[in-house]
Amino acid sequence: MIHENTASRRRFLQSTAGAFAALLASGCTARSLSAASATPSALGPLVPDPAGILDLPEGMSYRIISKLGDVMDDGLTVPDKADGMGCIELADGSLALVRNHELKVQDAPGGNLASGFDTAPGGAVLPGGTTTLILDAATLEVKSQHRSLAGTIRNCAGGITPWGSWLTCEEDVTNPGDEATKPHGWVFEVPVTAPGMVDAVPLTAMGRFKHEAAAVDPRTGIIYMTEDRDESALYRFVPNRAGHLSEGGRLQAAQVTGQMADTRNWDGTGFAPGGWAEVTWIDLDNPEAPEDDLRFRAAAAGGAIFARGEGIHMGEGELYFCCTSGGAAKLGQIFRLFPGAGGAPDRIQLFFESDSQAQFDYGDNLTIAPNGCLIVCEDQYTDLVDNHLRCVMPDGTAIPLARLRLQTELAGACFSPDGRTLFVNLYSPGTTVAIDVGGAYLS
Repeated sequence: MIHENTASRRRFLQSTAGAFAALLASGCTARSLSAASATPSALGPLVPDPAGILDLPEGMSYRIISKLGDVMDDGLTVPDKADGMGCIELADGSLALVRNHELKVQDAPGGNLASGFDTAPGGAVLPGGTTTLILDAATLEVKSQHRSLAGTIRNCAGGITPWGSWLTCEEDVTNPGDEATKPHGWVFEVPVTAPGMVDAVPLTAMGRFKHEAAAVDPRTGIIYMTEDRDESALYRFVPNRAGHLSEGGRLQAAQVTGQMADTRNWDGTGFAPGGWAEVTWIDLDNPEAPEDDLRFRAAAAGGAIFARGEGIHMGEGELYFCCTSGGAAKLGQIFRLFPGAGGAPDRIQLFFESDSQAQFDYGDNLTIAPNGCLIVCEDQYTDLVDNHLRCVMPDGTAIPLARLRLQTELAGACFSPDGRTLFVNLYSPGTTVAIDVGGAYLS
């Protein structure tokens, strides 16, 4: 179980304009973002890393806590392609990091997997899944790490839950055949206290599609989900009983009123930046979707179309999500959604749209810093990449927080409960680093 005082110690972040009130579900403490500090110069220039890995502002530092090939406590080794990740405090004060591995069927699993959700026709357990790290909260020493889910394909992102688990999402819709014996494209739940491999049960009522990330509204238990497709929908799952996802529920897609249904703005028109619109939700039948057609059925019913929905983060009565290739420049958008309360309608806003690569280039996973700014991981799609962690301020300004010097992406950004450490993955070779923000601007 998570710490009995975790819920009471959660803090809701509040910018001076109220733009970034957010629940740090991992238990992070926070301070308000003052108007005086909300300037691009507050972080300072990035200092070149002598090791050639990660450039950071003066006053910040990083350390590697887990990497590809490390031998884990179960005798397996840390797999490659470290992607989405969540941090939750345990009852004894330790920190649990649950880390996705976006492994395809042909990828190395990190040892001989004895069991998992699915196998290749030859009998080998499929390599995708999660690993769980238990850290000493004070020293960040790795107390243990182990495989916690296996037998899946391309576990991309996910989201933590208020009841102490990680929802890991398959960004793959492989059908039974040459590579697998079961259909894929599901969400799986991994309790952070599981001491070993969990029983991999697909939450089929949450839909079969190219899942990206998930965020739970703690007020209602409703789960919002993104889809990494050029013509994706924004989904929500209304459980029959909050916190008990295996008991089923309703899958729905967002419909935006008062705006064009196509929010991508690829032709320079459509959803107005800064503008608000109401959202209603369309029920989707047959969520197991053997034809992989949920997004098309949603659009045919009037559902909104988004450009590659990616990272999503829930706050106090609001959530933010990235659309990787949205916008007239196709460099990325960030939307803000207010689920209605007390009978009020849901509302959505196009909060940010990038118009230059120097500003923001293909945002992916995101989280919220203790001072209230959005931290976004870049995942560029070019032959040579120059990926950054971007800090998007309450006024819509995007500034660099870190620059990755390796030819891979940044993923899985999440904060420790005390807000002093930003954990992030380097996708391949799979590496998890802890960035000490200390008393710097972000805290």
